[in-house]
Amino acid sequence: MLDELLEEVQRNVRAALAEDIGSGDATARLIPPKKTGTAIIRTRQKAILCGTGWAQACFRQVNQDCNMHWLAADGDEIEAGSILCRIQGPLRDLLTAERTAINFLQTLSATSTRTRQYVDAIKGTPAQIYDTRKTLPGLRLAQKYAVRIGGGNNQRIGLYDAILIKENHISAAGGIQEALAQAGRFPYPVQIEVETLSQMEEALRHGAQSILLDNFTLQQLHDAVRLNQHQAILEASGGVNLDTVRQIALTGVDRISVGQLTKDIGAIDLSMRLETSQADSAFFDISPYSKG
Repeated sequence: MLDELLEEVQRNVRAALAEDIGSGDATARLIPPKKTGTAIIRTRQKAILCGTGWAQACFRQVNQDCNMHWLAADGDEIEAGSILCRIQGPLRDLLTAERTAINFLQTLSATSTRTRQYVDAIKGTPAQIYDTRKTLPGLRLAQKYAVRIGGGNNQRIGLYDAILIKENHISAAGGIQEALAQAGRFPYPVQIEVETLSQMEEALRHGAQSILLDNFTLQQLHDAVRLNQHQAILEASGGVNLDTVRQIALTGVDRISVGQLTKDIGAIDLSMRLETSQADSAFFDISPYSKG
């Protein structure tokens, strides 16, 4: 799956390293330029690992001689205290890449971990968890990858690959019928957002195939499922959290979109430390992303 993102990974990392390093790492100059060693990255909390390709690219873009040996892969459940990888190379470069690599790992692991919590919360129901466009600027594809790693599903990537007709679009177009008619002229998947059951019924009458139920109560969701009779895909949105998501799923909706997967996350607690023995140890780079 990461192979599809290789160009995006490199772009993300180039931008992040440029932001951090600027004209050069002033502190790293304290270290003899030829001194090499080994560092480990460890997690201090349980999580679903994600972002190994981004971390790998951070060290490799700083210095191709940095080699990584991963002890876990994206999608693995990692336990508090476990070592995720060892990195060998020039110490200056290991320390220069450290923060940027960990930033990617802790952010993307947070997204995959949060997603897994939601997926687990609705296990046994027919509903599926979907993300939104509420992503960190510049990291949309990365976070959407992390959602998939956590077991969730991606909504549209951006404004260019699907149509979502919201309240303002309906108003500007002249109504639900008019908005759906205009959307039908284009070769994109179409979803329409409604705020009441009467709007939903109108959308169904005019051929809506996918309907977003915005901030419906549980009773309204039950009523919507009953009225729908499997005519359209129903997606619940708004007021979704880990305390409410299972009850929402049990109403019978097909999808539940959750902004919290990507916007309200707490970074996973990771750290990098140099190993006490800095002798050059030989190991093979067996990372599946070693060319990243």
